[in-house]
Amino acid sequence: MSSEAAPAPVVIRISPMAHFAVAFLALSLLTLVLAGLPWVLALLVIPVGLSAYVVRNRTVADRDTVTARTLLGSETLRWDDVDGLRFGKGSAAYAHLKDGRDVRLPAVTFATLPLLTEASGGRVPNPYSTD
Repeated sequence: MSSEAAPAPVVIRISPMAHFAVAFLALSLLTLVLAGLPWVLALLVIPVGLSAYVVRNRTVADRDTVTARTLLGSETLRWDDVDGLRFGKGSAAYAHLKDGRDVRLPAVTFATLPLLTEASGGRVPNPYSTD
């Protein structure tokens, strides 16, 4: 039996500070409701959805797999099936699979690549490495 324990999975998520922006939006909409525009009350569903998005979206990586968890589902990939990573418009990260598909990795940015390097056992290259 190996004396080396498997490292804990790395969880990369949207900063909880994003809830402040969602709260500001909700407060702004509530101000319109209190100003006499009751139809705006229905728009308060938007901040609830945005808050759920912030809580749910994340990427979880360990030595063998990476899981992309989105608002409506999740997909687990084996690192052996990942051909590489690419960044699309903005800062969206995608795992390019050997079968040609791309899977978006929520909350992964160029700055979090060292975390994926460590979690994947070196399968993801560290762009900041000086070796």
